[in-house]
Amino acid sequence: MMLCLDVGNTHIFGGLLDQRNILLRFRFPSSQPFTSDSFGLFLKQVIRENGFDPNNINAISIGSVVPSINYSITSACEKYFSVTPVTIQTGTITGLTLNIDNPEELGADRVANAVAALDSFPGKNLAIFDFGTATTACAIRKDKTYCGGGIWPGFRSSMTALSSKTALLSDVEMLTPKNALGMNTNTQLQIGLYYSQLGTAKEILQQWENTIFKDDPPIALATGGYGRILAKEPMFYAYLPDLVLQGLRVIWALNSLANL
Repeated sequence: MMLCLDVGNTHIFGGLLDQRNILLRFRFPSSQPFTSDSFGLFLKQVIRENGFDPNNINAISIGSVVPSINYSITSACEKYFSVTPVTIQTGTITGLTLNIDNPEELGADRVANAVAALDSFPGKNLAIFDFGTATTACAIRKDKTYCGGGIWPGFRSSMTALSSKTALLSDVEMLTPKNALGMNTNTQLQIGLYYSQLGTAKEILQQWENTIFKDDPPIALATGGYGRILAKEPMFYAYLPDLVLQGLRVIWALNSLANL
């Protein structure tokens, strides 16, 4: 079995996989410091409590956008599972051509998303929208070239910015509004948050269709924890919440084969 860990700014999103099948999903907070022992024990406990044997894990793949905790995570994997993980970094085999300035700055989660999307939709141009702490957009050509993208504040970040800087606005539940006309402060906030995300994604997609994908429109995919809120929007071909985990799986396989 394989353990895949997507290390984000708010949570570590983890998955236990058997081939392509995801057997277990879990989250662990990443915003507070932790030790390799506390994380290693958590991993063993969450796997065992869900009916799986931690001793059956023989592969681990990690993508991280939080460098300060990478050492603790890697150490936990080596100490508690006796496995040296494949970690997305400069030199890791991904199959992507990064046609951007400073490729080393591209987040590991965005790399993994792109790899998984290309694996699932070979021969297609792709536009990936990841709705997390930040919302990101990535453009990938069918020849596996990563062309660039965009970044803007996500649902929660936008809400926190409003509630922390205004006296009369407070946090609201993130949801899909019934319509675009709010009748009170809370529903108006929910509408603003929803349509600011959707509107930005639509405009970026339109710009890409008019330029880099002019002759062959891309398939638009949604992912990320908050992607579920927008999942039914017609602009998206599919909502794939596990895209990053599948990308980590593919990247592990590419690098393991290279080392045979």
